[in-house]
Amino acid sequence: MSWLEGEVTTLALCWRIERRDGVTIGVTAHDRDLEIDGLVYRAAPGMTPSAISRSASLDADSMDVTGALTSAAISEADLLAGRWDGARVALFATDWSAPGEQVPLGEGTIGAVETRGDVLTAELCGVSAALERAVVEETSPGCRAELGDQRCRVPMAGRRRFARVIGADGAVLQLDAAEPVGNAYGGGRLRWFGGANSGLEDAIARSDGVTVTLRRPTRFAAVGALVELVQGCDKSLATCAARFGNAVNFRGEPFLPGIDLLTRYPGG
Repeated sequence: MSWLEGEVTTLALCWRIERRDGVTIGVTAHDRDLEIDGLVYRAAPGMTPSAISRSASLDADSMDVTGALTSAAISEADLLAGRWDGARVALFATDWSAPGEQVPLGEGTIGAVETRGDVLTAELCGVSAALERAVVEETSPGCRAELGDQRCRVPMAGRRRFARVIGADGAVLQLDAAEPVGNAYGGGRLRWFGGANSGLEDAIARSDGVTVTLRRPTRFAAVGALVELVQGCDKSLATCAARFGNAVNFRGEPFLPGIDLLTRYPGG
C-alpha cells in the first residue's frame, strides 16, 4: 500500500452501510463520488468519525460518526422512524485516486442516533458489543418464547391476516376487518405494506374487534395503508393451554416462588 507512504497521501474515508432490509449505500468523506466493488460511494465531505476506541479486552469498541444530512439516501424521517436501526456499517480507508485496496478501520452496527437540525450523530457499536447481552435466560412466570418460533412450535398458518387501515388516532388504528378471537393480535406484530410507513414494523399492545392499539404512535400518516397482522400471545400458561393447546412447550416457570415470597417475614 504505497499510497500510505507517500509525502502527499490520497486518503479517503468510506462507509458502507447495509440496512436490515438489504438496502445498501456507500458514503465517502472525499469531495467526489467513488466507485468501489460496484458500489458508488456518494460524496459527503461533512461526514467525520470520532476517535475509534479499541481494546484488547472484552470491552465493547465504539465510535461516533457526525455529519450533515446531505445524502438523499439517508433522510431524517427514515432515521427517526428506525429504518437504519441495527444497520451494519463498515468503515475503511482507500486511495481516492485509484480506489481498490482498502484499510479496514472499524465495523459494527448503528446504535443510538441523534439529530440536531441538519446534523446527524450516529454511534457505531463494535462486534464485541454483542458480548454485553445476556446469554443465559432468567426464570420468569411468563413464557420466554415467541409465538410460532422454534421453541413455541405453534403453527402460524392462518394466524396472519391482511387488512387496510381506515382510521388512525395516535397509536389506535381502525381496520376494515375484525379479529378472529378476542385480543388475537395483542402481543403480536403489525407490518406495513403501503404508505409512508411501508417496510416498518410495530408491536401491538392489544386488539378489540376492528381496533388495534400499537405500543407507540404511528410514525407517518397511516389511513389507507395495507398492513399484515400477526397474532400474539400474552405469555401466560392459561392462554398457552386454552387458546393454543401448547402447554407442553410453555417456556416459563409459573409455579416457581418469586422474590415476593423470599422477602416475606413471619406472620406477613
